[in-house]
Amino acid sequence: MINWACLFLFGTSLVLPSIADGQAERRRPGQAADRDSKVIVPPAARTAKPAPKPAAEPASDGGVLSPAANRRRPGDPAPSTPEGEQPAAQAVEPGLPRRPGAAADRGNANPPGQVTAGAAGPEGDARTTRAAGLPGAPKPGPDAEYKLVAVDDRWQLTNHLPLPPAAREAHFPVYSWQGTRSGQAFTGNSLLNPYDQNTLKSDRPVWHDWFLNLAAISDTVFEPRRIPTPTSPSGEVRPGELGVIGNGQQNVFNENLTLSVIWFKGETTFRPPDWEFRFVPVLNVNRVEVNQARVLRIDPLDDSKVRTDGHIGIQELFVDKHLRNVSDRYDFDSFRVGIQPFTADFRGFLFQEQQLGVRLFGIRDNNLWQYNLAAFRRLEKDTNSGLNDTWTRLRRDDIFVANLYRQDFPVPGFTSQGVALYNRNREGDQAFKFNNNGQLERPAPIGLEKPRNYDVGYLGYNGDGHFGPVNLSVALYGALGSENRSIFVDRRTDIRAGMAAAEVSMDFDWTRVRLSGLYASADKDPFDGVETGFDAVAEVPIFAGADTSFWIRQNLPLIGGGGVTVSGRNGVLNSLRSSIAQGQSNFTNPGTALAGVGTDHDLTPQFRVSTNVNYLWFNDTSVLEVARNQGNIPRPIGLDASVATIWRPFFTQNIVFRGSAAMLVPGGGYKALYGDELGYSVLLNLILAY
Repeated sequence: MINWACLFLFGTSLVLPSIADGQAERRRPGQAADRDSKVIVPPAARTAKPAPKPAAEPASDGGVLSPAANRRRPGDPAPSTPEGEQPAAQAVEPGLPRRPGAAADRGNANPPGQVTAGAAGPEGDARTTRAAGLPGAPKPGPDAEYKLVAVDDRWQLTNHLPLPPAAREAHFPVYSWQGTRSGQAFTGNSLLNPYDQNTLKSDRPVWHDWFLNLAAISDTVFEPRRIPTPTSPSGEVRPGELGVIGNGQQNVFNENLTLSVIWFKGETTFRPPDWEFRFVPVLNVNRVEVNQARVLRIDPLDDSKVRTDGHIGIQELFVDKHLRNVSDRYDFDSFRVGIQPFTADFRGFLFQEQQLGVRLFGIRDNNLWQYNLAAFRRLEKDTNSGLNDTWTRLRRDDIFVANLYRQDFPVPGFTSQGVALYNRNREGDQAFKFNNNGQLERPAPIGLEKPRNYDVGYLGYNGDGHFGPVNLSVALYGALGSENRSIFVDRRTDIRAGMAAAEVSMDFDWTRVRLSGLYASADKDPFDGVETGFDAVAEVPIFAGADTSFWIRQNLPLIGGGGVTVSGRNGVLNSLRSSIAQGQSNFTNPGTALAGVGTDHDLTPQFRVSTNVNYLWFNDTSVLEVARNQGNIPRPIGLDASVATIWRPFFTQNIVFRGSAAMLVPGGGYKALYGDELGYSVLLNLILAY
């Protein structure tokens, strides 16, 4: 890596003569000097002339004082030097040169980078300074000539430094696929080490001001769990089991290998790139083992209890164009088109996806304001991996969204956001959609099982930040719209629903204590003309434990009430939809209520332990009673308790181990649907990143 301290000293010694010559080539403050800048480079240092001896100072009594370099402080012993001989210079520590002309008996008082006159030959001083580790810059002779050298850009500056070959190879080496070590220091940079100066990690341009950034992430998950599992229609009931609920022991293995290629143009230290091209494919392998037949596939001829599947999904494929800068602080407007990630709010309550769309975004007022205007048409998802399925036709599900962020409002340290989203779904005009396992996704297999079209708009406010020592994150949403039919009523219905969530936390040294609460409205009458159950477009909430929570992580089927889930995988809302990834939103649902407490303990910079205890309810069970044809279902779901750990052995995100265990102690509503068996899930996750 370039040692900027030495470059500063070297540059200062070069620029001062040019200032004395008339202060030529002066720039205005802030003027760019990266491209075609002129750097004053001296030729190789000539043999320095001996430093002149200091003149003797006249004494007050008419005599002559000894040179100042040989003066002693009061109390110092007189040197025992034979008469007529010069005192010997004090020995200095090897590798610590002195200032030119400095007296030897002053020791190592010279600053880093300065060497004794005459010590540097034509190749410069091979010794290194203590602070920088770079060779000392040779002092130009009094008759040295200076010339102006045009440098293409700042990344090529090191190629023009007058360093000896050995020093250049040690400090600015040619890249190789495998570096070698000498003691504790690399003698060569490795392309395989992302922390070396690496062209593959965009530390230097590949061509002019075009950069390449390559990344690879391996995400491995092993998940033993026990969730309510229906028995097959052919029976297979074991002693002690209910007639419709079987053995719920399952093992899930999932491996995602993400490859990222980013090719961009521009110097991005203070502003976004001029152009960016990004391609991110993901290779997936998954395997599921169950103990009940016909759980994995709907085909009655396939009673296998193990399924191994794979998929290649394109999660990002877009072009980003920097349109303009609107201020000298790089407030900007940019435009992006293609498959791209997007989150409508801070916590992923409403819409968090990687979908095909266009997006105009930018910042204003020195980044105090940020905005997004985007439109997406949703891609189909692969059933078992959850990745984009770009090989099938697009869904007729359109999302138009605008959001605006304001930092430091209403107080410094708190960011407010307003969001407006419109979801136009016309999948009711298409044929029935079955997933890769033969199960019906659209329309949802509940109630009438008829195709539905709907238009719904969301208005919301989100805030995230802190008020003094109190951290606060809030979300408020209202949903208004209509659909041509609901899941139980074959006529036009209106949609009026809402949701509120908040998390309050405070830090006490290395511990954070969190309080969480969420309320999503329910539909109390599934047969009237108004749907009041709140549902999102595609939620992935980072809230109340997220994927370490049993209820949020697992998708629990509504056994005996249709082929839908009570809550989707990695979702907190009890929406009664076929799935979050492929199903339609459903506003005839029992609603959700959650109250929780959690803690985060940073035991070391590498190791964190988190705990979460949440109690959950259905806000109203009328829809469940109609779907199950079962009366008097209580509202309590139960107590969801989990503990999670994160270990980063090298203090970075390159190697991360995650582990969690969660269980659900059933409440009255859960027991009415699934019995009193405890549900649990264990999550073991290893992430390796380059």
